[in-house]
Amino acid sequence: MKLKDKKIGVLMGGLSPEREISLSSGNAVLQALKRKELNAVGIDVGNNIASSLVKNKIEVAFIALHGVFGEDGAIQGLLEYAKIPYTGPGILSSALAYDKVKSKEIFKLNNIPTADYQVLYRGRKNKTESTFSFPVVVKPSNQGSSIGVSIVREQKEWKEALKLAFNYAEEILVEKFIEGKLLAIGMNGENPMTIIHIQPKIGFYDYEAKYTPGKTEYICPAKLTQKETQNCKAIAMKVFQVLRGNGMPRVDVILDTKGTPYVLEMNTIPGMTPTSLLPMAAKNSGLNFDDLVVEILKSAQLESEG
Repeated sequence: MKLKDKKIGVLMGGLSPEREISLSSGNAVLQALKRKELNAVGIDVGNNIASSLVKNKIEVAFIALHGVFGEDGAIQGLLEYAKIPYTGPGILSSALAYDKVKSKEIFKLNNIPTADYQVLYRGRKNKTESTFSFPVVVKPSNQGSSIGVSIVREQKEWKEALKLAFNYAEEILVEKFIEGKLLAIGMNGENPMTIIHIQPKIGFYDYEAKYTPGKTEYICPAKLTQKETQNCKAIAMKVFQVLRGNGMPRVDVILDTKGTPYVLEMNTIPGMTPTSLLPMAAKNSGLNFDDLVVEILKSAQLESEG
């Protein structure tokens, strides 16, 4: 694909709770493409996105949307109909990776270590007690940026955590809490990049810790043994394969005290903000931000093409 000849639309904003982060990612991507002298325009995605694509004569889409309608296969399906190549994985991969319950089922099926869990449903008569002893992690099945996530350390926090998570999803996950190092593994196709160790200074890696400079320490490369590094990268590659990844996603894991990497998720459209992890890993791997953006763009394809 000759990018110089294409009109590129950077899709950002959107309708999810992660709108502001998406605008930050999208604008950073747009400026990078302009510095590369490519014909790019920013599109704030709303209900009129189909007509906006036509009006702007978009030939390739760089998806910088986070959250619902951006990472879950919805925008990918629309772009398929319009026959516009787009960055990131296809419809099925996007949907499976975004749904934390379905992705965990796939991890279990493929013997990929992931925390034990139970699923609770809003409005359905089911158990509302944890099957695990505290602490546990309570999270919506389909949100990003740690929105709606709580770590419950004692019984009195339980009901409030359920209420918060159910504000964002009809289906929520309760995971056994795993003590260990939180690691992010950016992927360049099937090739893992430098591993980053994430250390929030206070509490856990929540929305504020992710997007407020100075709230979190990032150790890049992570201080791991050779065996730990190999194990983490091997697991990340397997996750990429079983979830049909494409482009440059990010695989997040918890490395427990025994050296086992437990997979949290594959983020198909990682953030591209000043504090984001994928650009940090790419830089350590010798790829600056502008070149990273172009490499992601080069991976754009119609799902039906491969």
